[in-house]
Amino acid sequence: MNVMLTSWIVALALVGNALGVEFSTVEFGRRRFTVCRVDVGKEQLQSFHRDEAGTPFKRFERLVPWLASHGQKLTFAMNAGMYHGDFRAVGLYVSGGQQAVPLNASNGTGNFFLKPNGVFVVTDAGARVIESSEYPRLHERIILATQSGPLLVRGGKLHPVLKADSTSRLFRNGVGVSSRDIALFVISDEPVNLYEFATLFRDKLRCPDALFLDGSISSLYAPALKRNDFRMDLGPMIGVTE
Repeated sequence: MNVMLTSWIVALALVGNALGVEFSTVEFGRRRFTVCRVDVGKEQLQSFHRDEAGTPFKRFERLVPWLASHGQKLTFAMNAGMYHGDFRAVGLYVSGGQQAVPLNASNGTGNFFLKPNGVFVVTDAGARVIESSEYPRLHERIILATQSGPLLVRGGKLHPVLKADSTSRLFRNGVGVSSRDIALFVISDEPVNLYEFATLFRDKLRCPDALFLDGSISSLYAPALKRNDFRMDLGPMIGVTE
């Protein structure tokens, strides 16, 4: 067995919660991660991108007052996928049951196009992470969806291109689904490679399916943790309001 796998030190500590969102820290492979556990049956998980005038929010600090003007308080948010220079989502984007960007099945370079890529989707039946090619076959009402890549874990197996010795280390975030009710949004608190990130979902968080959302720009909004990250302007975001 790989020495790294046998030497993992795992520690889980609850550091805060906001209604059905629970925040915890995980030390895994001598690296720290923040885990945001969302019960999609209890919480109002939403995706956000533009205001009524079509202006991208770009930052949590712009989203928060907009939500307040609509009688909502943001308790958790994270960047929700990759985007173009004009802040349009690269792949599928569904918000409030309305599709704003269609599924992207094209080939290209970069993490998004590392096939298989995938979709995080919430339907009337709950949350799941699926391969992009499976999305057109869903027959449930889609509440929200975001497409990204690569698909870190699928059916308990890591994406075949991920390498344990990769030297590409960045701040990264992603989402895994441990059951139809529970979505785990994770952000690394220090640079990690994709193999380490994927294995965290599979072996510690017990998510048979997990999707990479992005790296470098990865940002978390969590008042319970006194976090309002800003590394770069963002495209789509996903979050919970009360």
